[in-house]
Amino acid sequence: MKRKTGLNAWRNRKWTSILLGFTLVFTLVLAGCSSKNAGSESDADNASEPEKPGSADKVTIDFWFPWGGDYQKDFKKYVVDEFEKKYPNIKVKMTFVEASGQTQSSDKLLTAIAGGNPPDVALFDRFLVGSWAAKESLTDLTEFVERDGIASNDYYKSVWNESVYEDKVYALPWGTDNRAMYYNKTMMQKAGLDPNNPPKTMAELDEMAEATFVKGKNGKYDEIGFIPWMNQGFLYTQGWNWGGEWEKDGELTPNNPQIVKALDWMAGYAKKYDIENLTSFSTAIGQTGMNPFWTGKVAFVFDGNWVLNDLSKYKPEFEWGVAPMPAADGYPSVTWAGGWSYVVPKGAKHTNEAWEFVKFVAHKEGTLLWNKRPTAGNDISVMPSVNEELKLAENPNLKIFLDMMPNAFARPVTPVGSFLWNETMRVQDLAINGKGEAQQLLDEVKKNVDAELAKLNK
Repeated sequence: MKRKTGLNAWRNRKWTSILLGFTLVFTLVLAGCSSKNAGSESDADNASEPEKPGSADKVTIDFWFPWGGDYQKDFKKYVVDEFEKKYPNIKVKMTFVEASGQTQSSDKLLTAIAGGNPPDVALFDRFLVGSWAAKESLTDLTEFVERDGIASNDYYKSVWNESVYEDKVYALPWGTDNRAMYYNKTMMQKAGLDPNNPPKTMAELDEMAEATFVKGKNGKYDEIGFIPWMNQGFLYTQGWNWGGEWEKDGELTPNNPQIVKALDWMAGYAKKYDIENLTSFSTAIGQTGMNPFWTGKVAFVFDGNWVLNDLSKYKPEFEWGVAPMPAADGYPSVTWAGGWSYVVPKGAKHTNEAWEFVKFVAHKEGTLLWNKRPTAGNDISVMPSVNEELKLAENPNLKIFLDMMPNAFARPVTPVGSFLWNETMRVQDLAINGKGEAQQLLDEVKKNVDAELAKLNK
């Protein structure tokens, strides 16, 4: 476009010098039009070319995030301000846009994208990248990633895989977590168990859990050994712990035989220990506002590394520990990771500037700035090099989680990821309430998921 504009200007000057008989008014009008056209084309070019630090033209990018609390203040102080120093031509406007309902998705973001007026950058649940990429709601960042040398092995394998859909990169990972088992040594010792030898298999967990259930005079539980669906004990979690595969050779497999066993095992706890009694206990604990484990009344629970941050609020009056989650006999202990990412929504007005921001905050420079802030607590970064530089493994409890990250699972990247998640929660609830057999329920999930995929592929 600039080359064409220069050629027009040259022709105008030539005709002006040759056609001296033209009136002055016509010449001025012609010159005015040429100047206006040149300015319009130059502006269009500037909007599509990457801005260089120090450029006189400043651009403001709109960054949407769904978190309340101190996130905005801290992220601006430790990351955004540093970015703006490095890129003085780019200003970041931070906009809080809450998630919809009980989800980590935003209907407002989807509406903004559909209306052609999205923000330039969004903090985005990594689990949703595949489904949003499938409906063309996110910008393909592959060319930027390749151009700037961002490598997949800069990140843990599972978190990188969640950012890729059909071999294209739609996000850069940022922030992660995984799951392990918290165990109450005091309750174990009281039950005659070795408090320094937590269960390593499901059979051992079942046996130790049974020994630590305590009923009061009213027949209600004063203390419980274990509830499979408590906290992070979702069917997804238990399916992997039982050696199940949620996806194989590109096909979703929610009725995998080991996942069926996992759901049947969960339902077995509901039947053996009385679902109403377990629910009554959970409800009473929930009213305390505390994580159930820190009440000292739960012997074993599956939960995430973020729970370690509660130690700044609670001072447990019992001995406790962290260990990998037990696995079914013959299977290794595993975990799964979730977390967040940064995306450029489809239709963003300042794609190049947005990429510079995403690259800064979600690669090593910004990740290190965020994770070394004073209030980082027990956060795990998505980059092994950052975790090593910050010496996070020196915390023995956090080390349990860090050691599992290289082999952590991630939920399948699929256009029906959210649908599958909701289906697993639906049948989990039915199974533990005695409203269906595991095999039948999961066969139904498989049928529903396949039907949903077929609709999308029409």
